[in-house]
Amino acid sequence: MLLLGLVLLVVGVIGLVLSFFGASIDYKHRSAEIMNWDVAPGTLVLWGAASMLLIVLGLWLMKAGAKQGWKRRKEQKRLTELSDKLDQVELERRRNELADEG
Repeated sequence: MLLLGLVLLVVGVIGLVLSFFGASIDYKHRSAEIMNWDVAPGTLVLWGAASMLLIVLGLWLMKAGAKQGWKRRKEQKRLTELSDKLDQVELERRRNELADEG
């Protein structure tokens, strides 16, 4: 999710930059042009809105992915600690069994 969020963020930023700096608007004829594509001015507004939506969605996915990774690392640390304790108890049990036999 973190990687998908990053990709959406980059695509959104590229779209936003193109809509701001790559667009030329002809107010007389009510037309706009993005990278040599003729579009209506309303389309240019929708392009910018869609780019902002992609940026917000990308940031949200990055946050969710980071949170999920943090939980996974926390759980793995807890499982490792429990496994170490179990190994320690098993070692003590075997020592006691050997001491009782000898």
